[in-house]
Amino acid sequence: MDRRKFLKTASAGAVATAAVAAGCTPKNQTVAEGVSLGEVPVGKMTMRENLHGEQVSLLGYGCMRFPTLDGNSGREQDQELDQDAINDLVDYAIGHGVNLFDTAPPYCKGRSEHAVGIALSRHKRDEYFVSTKLSNFNCNTWPRQESIKMYHNSMKELQVDYLDYYMLHSIGGTRKDAAGNELDPMQTLKARFFDNGMLDFLCEEREKGRIHNLGFSYHGDIRVFDYLLSLQDQGLYHWDHVLIQHNYVDWNHSKLINESNTNSSYLYGELEKRNIPVFVMEPLLGGQLVNLNDHAVEMLKQRDPQASVASWAFRFAGNQPRILTVLSGMTYKEHLQDNIRTYSPHKPLNDDELKMLEEIADVYANFKTVPCTDCKYCMPCPYGIDIPGVFAHYNKCLNEGNVLNGEREAEDEGRREFRRARRAFLVGYDRAVPSFRQADHCIGCGHCVQECPQGINIPEQMVRINDYVEQLKQSRE
Repeated sequence: MDRRKFLKTASAGAVATAAVAAGCTPKNQTVAEGVSLGEVPVGKMTMRENLHGEQVSLLGYGCMRFPTLDGNSGREQDQELDQDAINDLVDYAIGHGVNLFDTAPPYCKGRSEHAVGIALSRHKRDEYFVSTKLSNFNCNTWPRQESIKMYHNSMKELQVDYLDYYMLHSIGGTRKDAAGNELDPMQTLKARFFDNGMLDFLCEEREKGRIHNLGFSYHGDIRVFDYLLSLQDQGLYHWDHVLIQHNYVDWNHSKLINESNTNSSYLYGELEKRNIPVFVMEPLLGGQLVNLNDHAVEMLKQRDPQASVASWAFRFAGNQPRILTVLSGMTYKEHLQDNIRTYSPHKPLNDDELKMLEEIADVYANFKTVPCTDCKYCMPCPYGIDIPGVFAHYNKCLNEGNVLNGEREAEDEGRREFRRARRAFLVGYDRAVPSFRQADHCIGCGHCVQECPQGINIPEQMVRINDYVEQLKQSRE
């Protein structure tokens, strides 16, 4: 199947939203969210070696979505965590070869470290690695003693006298100082870790053996990432590991999704050059790579009917040799079991499989549906544009495979398919939305933006869709 023929690998969250707005349920949703059935292997977990020669499980347990007593995820809910269920999940993970557990002070609304400590304390200390972070986001925690207090509290909650992995949490973002001034990413980095001497303190703790591996988790400004690596190049500090967002969309297309992002191919490449082990977060791109639509699921199922959709993303996330562990937040045992299957053992992707995932990623990044719910809060437009109508037609065509990337081969079948899809989009557009109410009439006044409960940058989307329409109109068969 080629992408000229259908090109339907859109963001499922947005596809589902558009479908619900149209009064229907995506028929593939149950299939896409399902997990593989079958035996869960024991003793076959793929292990990777850290800088100290220790064996770390390729699947790491991300402890930010533990179950609550009412069966929900503790990441978003205020309900009490279900400690018995957490103990069972941790026991099952360890019993099937998972030996790294990653948490942080803010996870599960501040309750994760405590729950992890209870669950892991029931096991021998040499059976697991525990990872946590210095999450001194608030300026009130920037003073040295407050940050040190947070560090010691993590060990207390986790019931350990040393930390296997410790990270500067979420470097690259902006924060406000005590006066309410927003600091840029580099100023924020220095206020949190340098001006207060915390990085030097943590390096001393590493020398004393209370931290075995010191690293950072990266979100945001690439200058901060490059700066921290430059400190290692200068021999001032060294990093034992770094946590990055990495999946088959972010590998080459991260900037298309968010202009401030950096492709994980660059991040990984810089770490690989320095032989720094890599932790992976967001292997499923916030769950979006599980909820693919019909065509993407069909492509994956044709390759391996028994494999879950999620397993393809996890196989990619662990495909590069310097990946030490791939963190997954697993609320339910079914998700844990599916991920254990994927990595017991990990099956490297071949060139054809990588090409297929890149094809899905390319379409996903370039042809994203618009998460419009047709609430019409943006209406009436002062310039008469049918905003929900424009979005509905684009989303419908995307899901039906009538949005193209403009490429077509010389073969007769390729020409016919291109003509069909091009006509379906343009004729359908004129029928669904009168020409005087189409995207080309948007002047970018922004009146609609402040009314949109979904936070859609409507003028930006209008420009994107109109550019695509003009591209199709100028195409010659």
